[in-house]
Amino acid sequence: MGFADQRFNVNLSILFTELPLLERPAAAAAAGFTAVELWWPWIDSPTPEQSELDALKKAVEDAGVQLTGLNFYAGRLPGPDRGALSIPGEESERFRANIDVAAGFAAALGCKALNALYGNRAEGVDPAEQDALALENLVLAARAADRIGAILLIEALNRPESPSYPLVSAPAAVGVVDKVNDTTGLDNARFLMDLYHLSMNGEDLPQVIDRYAAKTGHVQIADNPGRGAPGTGSLPLEDLLDQLTKAGYDGWVGLEYKPGDRPSAEAFDWLPR
Repeated sequence: MGFADQRFNVNLSILFTELPLLERPAAAAAAGFTAVELWWPWIDSPTPEQSELDALKKAVEDAGVQLTGLNFYAGRLPGPDRGALSIPGEESERFRANIDVAAGFAAALGCKALNALYGNRAEGVDPAEQDALALENLVLAARAADRIGAILLIEALNRPESPSYPLVSAPAAVGVVDKVNDTTGLDNARFLMDLYHLSMNGEDLPQVIDRYAAKTGHVQIADNPGRGAPGTGSLPLEDLLDQLTKAGYDGWVGLEYKPGDRPSAEAFDWLPR
């Protein structure tokens, strides 16, 4: 057991960002990775030109890597936004416009996991109204994911960095997962277990794994404090991933950490070759 027994992919929206988007898949391949994941790359457009989609698809294919995870449109991320699907008005409409675009792009690359960030609480809007809108949009997203044989991921973030985001615990995110599955009957919504975010919330990570491994569709890691590579903080990430494996999780582990003051290609010295 240990890091050598895990399947790691690299998140190209937080690592290799010193390179243009279309150069990142090849850089990940050169660093030894066979799989990548992405936040929605076009933060200003839920419906980019087909030529832009085609160019990124070609870059991924030419690099010989598999796209294993993709976020739906989530507003300005990185930036002040944490999703769009629960925000009434234009942002919700932009999310809906993106659903089939994101699912189509994922299908074209054989990507089987789509992450839907919930969105911040909006000032002056009843939280219950936002939650009802979120469920409507998540049901649409779950159905789109089902059409391409994919799962829908719902993620807990952390309160210190995302104080307006309502899903800041594992139980809160899993509660939404259960609501979506109950509503659709598709059973394709899953928890995205980001160990960095959960640790920032002060959650008992071994207990979270025990309770929710069976409902987990994807795992992401970064060390804490600092959101750096494993070994730069104090999280026992190797032990936690071993526990996840023993609990039956056999999916990808996304590397969603900051490289620090060095090129991303040098930020994998912790990883057994």
